[in-house]
Amino acid sequence: MVVATPTPLLRCGNNKKKTAAFGVPIIDLSDDKSIASEMIVKACEDYGFFKVVNHGVPKKVIARMEREAADFFSRPVSEKGRAGPAAPFGYGSKNIGFNGDKGDLEYILLEANPLSLTQRAKNFSNDPSTFSSVTNDYVIGVRKLSCDILELVAEGLWIEDNSIFSKLISNSHNDSCFRVNHYPPFIGPNDDEDELNNNHWDLSPNPSKSKVGFGEHTDPQILTILRSNDVSGLQIYTHDGFWIPVPPDPNEFFVFVGDTFQALTNGRFTSVRHRVVAINSWTSRMSMMYFAAPALDAWISAPPQINNIITSNIYRPFKWGDFKQIVYSLRLADSRLDYFKNHTQS
Repeated sequence: MVVATPTPLLRCGNNKKKTAAFGVPIIDLSDDKSIASEMIVKACEDYGFFKVVNHGVPKKVIARMEREAADFFSRPVSEKGRAGPAAPFGYGSKNIGFNGDKGDLEYILLEANPLSLTQRAKNFSNDPSTFSSVTNDYVIGVRKLSCDILELVAEGLWIEDNSIFSKLISNSHNDSCFRVNHYPPFIGPNDDEDELNNNHWDLSPNPSKSKVGFGEHTDPQILTILRSNDVSGLQIYTHDGFWIPVPPDPNEFFVFVGDTFQALTNGRFTSVRHRVVAINSWTSRMSMMYFAAPALDAWISAPPQINNIITSNIYRPFKWGDFKQIVYSLRLADSRLDYFKNHTQS
């Protein structure tokens, strides 16, 4: 069964434009595959974003990973600092990337493969074997979930080889990574009248009433699988120009279309812009993201079945490694795929 959870509308500044209430598409992976595949494709086309339930990742695997991450972030700054600076992997704080972007957060970024996890575990835990085992179990679970979703997408697009996308990340040389973001609590000044008018959702231009934890961006990989605790803050940007708050759900996963998937579908799917904004929370937010990426030497181009639907190729073929270099050279909010558009495309 697929349902949509109504979500309040977030107005942008003085923009008074009305729009239909947004409902987060919810895909039940225990449904018939033909139904689930059709609904995933529609969600990718309409929003580039959806939530999955009955996802198959054991709750104990999720809980153990959350405990390990929470234990690390609870340590003194001096101790956490030994696991950094992130370059790009390791522990980081405030700085996002290498080009001046900043956010109100600290984070762990790891390569999502067993060897690297084992080697780096000693920097994050007094019990490295447990940390690496727990993290690897989590990565295995969300990687399988990613593959399941990608195979359903291929089926929904009527591509005969339903592994055409999933094999990009099941490849042993895949470049996937795993990130945990920790956002401190933020309590703005009390203003009951303003809160009433805003219905608690309007992002005030006054920085004392809200704080950007992670600025707006798209993810460069194929898919992102996100799970957070029960603290809100995630917002996505809709095609009609509104920032929409996404209610957290610690029991389920949210899925984001990335830039590479946009290229693989020749623009039929669009990577979703998103950000994290803290608005009056007494509790810290923690989110865990698996970024599903192909091998560095993997060629990214839409399969013929996609190009038969959309006649012209929007993007020229490129290697993931080349695209990744462009990503690292740009600011967080920049549009990276523009560098790989065919000259005939506007």
